[in-house]
Amino acid sequence: MDLNLGSSLNPGNIEKKSFAIIESEVPEPRPFQGEEWQVVRRMIHTTADFELLSMVKFHPNAIKSGVGALKSGCLVITDTEMACMGIPMRRMQPLGCRVKCYINDPDVIENAQREKSTRASAAVDHVLSRLNGGIYVVGNAPTALLRLLKRLKEGKCNPALIIGMPVGFVNAAESKEMLIGQAGIPYITIKGRKGGSAIAACVINQMAEIALEKKQAVEGGQ
Repeated sequence: MDLNLGSSLNPGNIEKKSFAIIESEVPEPRPFQGEEWQVVRRMIHTTADFELLSMVKFHPNAIKSGVGALKSGCLVITDTEMACMGIPMRRMQPLGCRVKCYINDPDVIENAQREKSTRASAAVDHVLSRLNGGIYVVGNAPTALLRLLKRLKEGKCNPALIIGMPVGFVNAAESKEMLIGQAGIPYITIKGRKGGSAIAACVINQMAEIALEKKQAVEGGQ
């Protein structure tokens, strides 16, 4: 095996080459176009999973609402520290966005113990008053998505976008079907059991790149 195979490629070139390979293996006509394809391509790049082509679902207003929220400097909430760490501030700071995870907040831990619920669901309640116009990213815990959907139905929050990609065997697929079934809030999700913090974070990263490009285009035209 040649251990120098990648010696001439810097990180940027590796990404470009990866995207080129993905596009060559998913020829036109693709099931997604434009900015939706950019997001799905990033998801495939993160996972090397081409089955996502038939599993990713977008609300019709998902890209517009999510990119708009990011351009306005919204709050991004994640259900896990892993997802939070997967969204680098070099993308968020130029947009004025903050990324927070409250799974380990002492009040969340106390409330979860008192209610005998998961910390992921208690963390949703903890941030409800700050969620309007923001983005909630669920990459791990179905209980977080279920609690968020319950609070939406009660009219207690109005996020700009939900990234709903909990992974696993218990209530993961079901919670995502419920997300698709509600018509009010834009979402991006993966049908079935697949998901995870890394793939949920990569969706925000790609949308942030789109938002930055739009912001720079406007600033450049002034």
